[in-house]
Amino acid sequence: MTKIECALGDITTVRVDAIVNAANTTLLGGFGVDGAIHGAAGPQLLAECRTLGGCETGNAKITRGYGLPAKFVIHAVGPVWRGGKHGEDRLLADAYGNSLRLAVEHGIQSIAFPAISTGAYRFPFDSAASIALSTTKDFIERNPAALERVIFISFSDRDHQAYLRLCKQYFPSSC
Repeated sequence: MTKIECALGDITTVRVDAIVNAANTTLLGGFGVDGAIHGAAGPQLLAECRTLGGCETGNAKITRGYGLPAKFVIHAVGPVWRGGKHGEDRLLADAYGNSLRLAVEHGIQSIAFPAISTGAYRFPFDSAASIALSTTKDFIERNPAALERVIFISFSDRDHQAYLRLCKQYFPSSC
């Protein structure tokens, strides 16, 4: 059974097989989580990302973790919030689903997610967290033995409390 956790902290220090980067389409670094992950991983991450040719919104690509405790970084590109009438919910769900799929394809047993698209891309937090949790629940139900541990990590206490509240709705026995 997959263990679901909500944690408060810095995703660049989490000891899991893979962390997910809330990336932009270039995969060449940016601000917020993206910048922190690139900074902590070191210049080799940027060099590998340059070979990937970018990534479309809703998709994900995987690299090594380099200077991070995580062996891998899964770069997921979430949508910019444009009012909710441009497929943002589906694209965000795809970013989470494609990240989980890549994890399983690479034998990853533990993965940590930030709140994709909720920073500079301004996706409403509660909606984004619900999409993250429901997509993960659906994936685990279809692939019950695929992952041992999924962590939703928040940098702020406000976001962490929201994740805890919502997690109890989707995973009542885990959170």
